[in-house]
Amino acid sequence: MSLREHVYSVLVVSAAEKFNAALLPLLPSSSFEPVKIVSDISAAKREMLQRTFDLVIINAPLPDDMGVRFAVDVGSIGNSIALLLVREAFYAELTARLTPHGVFTMLKPTSAARMAVALHWMVTAYERLRKTEKKTLTLQEKMEEIRLVNRAKWLLIEQRGMDEPTAHRFIEKQAMDRCVTRRVIAQEILDGA
Repeated sequence: MSLREHVYSVLVVSAAEKFNAALLPLLPSSSFEPVKIVSDISAAKREMLQRTFDLVIINAPLPDDMGVRFAVDVGSIGNSIALLLVREAFYAELTARLTPHGVFTMLKPTSAARMAVALHWMVTAYERLRKTEKKTLTLQEKMEEIRLVNRAKWLLIEQRGMDEPTAHRFIEKQAMDRCVTRRVIAQEILDGA
């Protein structure tokens, strides 16, 4: 699936109606759906319990909180990418504090053009995170297969008196002869024990 075909879910946490109205045209449904707007952190937390969002935009401050802790939490949960918009007085401190947590910060007031760039950066970060997660899953699956094959080899060594190279060749040959993975053969050996 190319970037143009992917649709991103967005949670906007903002009590500023003017900001919300200016942001909505930058989030066309062809690329961003659903777009959910809530006005405080409590409502945002409830939304995050219902579903995960790809992108979370927090326009600080909010009626019930600044949004900093929520931004950190969002950044550490799954694949969500967080952006916190803050006034100049807080920008330097919060940028230094939030960057290690993977949270983007942006100075406000902002323009539609800068917001469009920020959205592009968030989508880019989301895609990179998604790609990295896929690689991690593949690596974990590979490690699990190695562990499974090793357990099957040790079972062959213990129960059939094979040495390690012979047990390894046995599993490899069975997999090739039957056109299945080594994982399938290893699982059958372990299940038959």
